[in-house]
Amino acid sequence: MKFGMNLQTGLNRYLSSWKSPDDPSPGTFTYKLDPSGFPQLILRNGSVVLYRSGPWNGLRFSGFPQLTPNPVYKFGFVFNQSEVYYYFELLNSSSPSRLVLNEKGIAERFAWTDQSRGWILYSSAQTDDCDTYALCGAFGTCNIANSPKCQCLKGFVPKSLNSWQVGDWSRGCFRSTELACPEGKDKFMKHSGIKLPDTRSSWFNRSISLAECKKICLKNCSCTGYATLDIRDGSGCLIWYGELIDIREFNANGQEIYVRMAASEVENFCGYGRESPNEDLELPLFDFSTIASATNQFSIQNKLGEGGFGAVYKGVLKNGQEIAVKRLSETSRQGLIEFTNEVTYIAKLQHRNLVKLLGCCIEVDEKMLVYEFLPNKSLDCFIFDQRQAVLLDWNKRFVIIHGIAIGLLYLHRDSRLRIIHRDLKAENILLDNELNPKISDFGLARTFGGNETEANTRRVMGTYGYMSPEYAIHGLYSVKSDIFSFGVLVLEIVHGRRNRGFSHPDNNLTLLGHVRCCLVRNELFGKQMQDMFANSLPF
Repeated sequence: MKFGMNLQTGLNRYLSSWKSPDDPSPGTFTYKLDPSGFPQLILRNGSVVLYRSGPWNGLRFSGFPQLTPNPVYKFGFVFNQSEVYYYFELLNSSSPSRLVLNEKGIAERFAWTDQSRGWILYSSAQTDDCDTYALCGAFGTCNIANSPKCQCLKGFVPKSLNSWQVGDWSRGCFRSTELACPEGKDKFMKHSGIKLPDTRSSWFNRSISLAECKKICLKNCSCTGYATLDIRDGSGCLIWYGELIDIREFNANGQEIYVRMAASEVENFCGYGRESPNEDLELPLFDFSTIASATNQFSIQNKLGEGGFGAVYKGVLKNGQEIAVKRLSETSRQGLIEFTNEVTYIAKLQHRNLVKLLGCCIEVDEKMLVYEFLPNKSLDCFIFDQRQAVLLDWNKRFVIIHGIAIGLLYLHRDSRLRIIHRDLKAENILLDNELNPKISDFGLARTFGGNETEANTRRVMGTYGYMSPEYAIHGLYSVKSDIFSFGVLVLEIVHGRRNRGFSHPDNNLTLLGHVRCCLVRNELFGKQMQDMFANSLPF
């Protein structure tokens, strides 16, 4: 069956409920494909909207995260000048399935089983309270895992705080800062993992890009948000006018929407002001006063260390959370480019062997990065300190090496950005409570796209002793550059001495040079090397 409309004849195929389980006369509930704006399925009791599916995004309806390829049926959506409809087709005709709207107004799918000789409930369109239409009102969002379920979107506050606090969210939210339109100074904030708002007051275009979509929205003061129409290839444009209604959050298969905001609101998040909307990061911005208070006014007692970027301080927020603050010094060799670089890359990366960035601070001349606090500081504090080195037996060193390798593999192959770190060294490996490693400091990182395997830079930056020859001499960097640095790091972890700090009495070579010399002479596992490592390790 075609569940939808013939746009030329007006024929509308939809579901209606029975009056009761025993009375097949028409009930009050209907489940129809609504063609206004961008089409979506809407469930009504009479004229009152109870539930909607959200728009079709190329793979599924936005509000159906559970609608995925399955062994029972395949499905699809057709939308052309003549027709708009949803359909499904059984993969095995001997295993019937039916879609019904029951007398209580719940859309359900049943599957027949020969074993029980009856129908079993396979799925339901409405699954929880957050599927209730407009439960959280305009510019509100529902998350069934939260308490309370309803929250205002970032940059919005409840219209009636008293009602909101007692669980009546129907009046929704309004902007805490008015838009600057028509001056054109507004920006957009990205919200991810959501069911897109009601599309009955929307406009769409299937052929333009997301960047063009943003420009169209920005020119119209009535435009409140935009999104990709087809998530399979990122094509098409869907624009909303007026209030954004019936948004909910999903743990999986949600979508992204860009909501129009006053520039000052968007600038409360790190990563603002980028040309591509895909670069909006929604990373919290901390006030300078908050960071200063947390670090006891950047006291020397709170100082953890210092590098090329500047000093690093330990801090404690008012909620008790411990943080590490990297403060860009006025004389730093690294500047705004490296600061922005680190925010851009590490904010998008999520891996247990990468340090977590919590936010940043940009205020007047101050630039700071706020990280999770790792009590055991960096790897160099252990492997190059004879007293601390005894805590790292061979098993623990192996775990550290393995963790760094896994993190590096994620950067090079598994992350969607494909990142070359360019400054992998012992000081940039932080250790958590259990001495598990986390790669940090992405100020010099670069991304590779498409089929790129190698790039060149005139600005060679990094740490001598860890740089590959082709990078140090010619500025050529690639995945191999990081692997070279990783190899040096492995030698240092095993031996317990710095590559550049090591000098063998027979040849005055660095650690790397001496190991290579022994390798050429086939002495890598000979007695000389065994003695060298045995005398170095504290076990």
